[in-house]
Amino acid sequence: MRKNTGVFTQFAAAMLLPLAAYLAVRGTALDKSINAPHEHFYIVSLVALISLGLAIAVGIVAIQLRNIKISFLSLSYVSLTGMFVLHGLSTPGFIMHHSGIAASAAQLSVLLAVVWLWLSSLSVDLPLIKWFSEWQRQLLPIWIVLLCVVCTLLWFFPDLIMRFHLKEMPMMWVATLFIILMNGWTIYRYLTIYISSRFPLQLSIVYSAGWMIVAQIIIVTGKSWNLSWWLYHFLLLASVLIMVAGIVSQYVSSKSITSSIKLMFRSNPSDWINTYMSTSVRELVMTTEARDSYTAGHNYRVALYALKLGEELSLSSEELRAIAQGGLIHDVGKLRIPDTILNKPGKLTPEERNIIEVHPVSGYDLCKRLGFMPEELSVIRSHHEKWDGSGYPDQLAGEQIPLLARITAVADVYDALTSSRSYRKAMTHEAAMAIILKESGKHFDPYCVEAWERLVLEQSTFFEETIRNSPHLKLDKRHVR
Repeated sequence: MRKNTGVFTQFAAAMLLPLAAYLAVRGTALDKSINAPHEHFYIVSLVALISLGLAIAVGIVAIQLRNIKISFLSLSYVSLTGMFVLHGLSTPGFIMHHSGIAASAAQLSVLLAVVWLWLSSLSVDLPLIKWFSEWQRQLLPIWIVLLCVVCTLLWFFPDLIMRFHLKEMPMMWVATLFIILMNGWTIYRYLTIYISSRFPLQLSIVYSAGWMIVAQIIIVTGKSWNLSWWLYHFLLLASVLIMVAGIVSQYVSSKSITSSIKLMFRSNPSDWINTYMSTSVRELVMTTEARDSYTAGHNYRVALYALKLGEELSLSSEELRAIAQGGLIHDVGKLRIPDTILNKPGKLTPEERNIIEVHPVSGYDLCKRLGFMPEELSVIRSHHEKWDGSGYPDQLAGEQIPLLARITAVADVYDALTSSRSYRKAMTHEAAMAIILKESGKHFDPYCVEAWERLVLEQSTFFEETIRNSPHLKLDKRHVR
């Protein structure tokens, strides 16, 4: 509770300090006119172009990370910075002499940004977000083209934007209310996620959305060229920079940003496991495995086995990426299971079994708020479903179970059988294979079992070494008993 209070206090201070500074200076003797069109033209245009490049780079990385929320963030800040390039270039007295387009472009930049930012706050399982997820790779190029078309039209036909009366009553206050409501919802959603996950990106978005609201207030109440008016330019720049900083903090796992970005583009599926060992995913996996010392390395091995089986089944590169990430976090829902049940050495009671069987839904609910794609979510939710319909949580049967979840189920059970647990010792490879073959058509998809049987014959050395060496995350020693 004390930590949460500190978060709210820091956010309130981050919001109120620039607003208080603006109100304290506005209309006073200090609020002198700094009519610097040359500086505005060059500095704003250049900074906006650099920020636009950063936002586009974030969008490219989002595709490699397979995270639709990061794509939405990229589109939000591409909108903000792209329109701000127009704002800078249309400074009156230079290339353009129309006096109203610069101010209207600034207003439009915030309006477009808050819509994409709001979309990023929604759960991935909503139909609209699922639809966007299917088009993730095309979203960034399509939106950039649309923005270029809009900016070109406004450049040659500036009266078009004036028809919206964004700088006049009552439209400027309608726009302001819209921005406050949309970003207020975004702030609430991301604060809720941050309190449960403590991931830096969520907090960065909270600050960014808050600064956009303050910038909007300055846009509609400030007097052009006055000292207080200049503040909103810096707030919008800060909103972009803190978002980029949050993404770097959350997703760059190595000391070298360059090497982390290169890792995302490697074609070897086994390398993708390390790609998804970003700070955020690593923390999820480590926290999950720290709860149960017997399963240390389980998530890594399940992802590795699932990747191998996926290759055997000739999955696409996108499906392999999804199964790598899904495998790493498939058991994250166990964070909500009490230690007394999770580590119980004896047989579970029916009540305790019911609690255990909630973990796929718990993990699904957490990860859908973090922006994981539908394919990864299907692995998390459905890896305990059974081919005959007797699994959980949704009692899916046959091909109702997503293929990636069926593949992960085989990998998950094989690793569970060949690993020591609190209630039994590890089985041999041969004993585990006998169980998997026996459960073909009952627990497992026969198609997946056939491929698994071929795989273990073709790559017997790999399985022997994996079981013998048990490669896993480099967990902090205090987490392993």
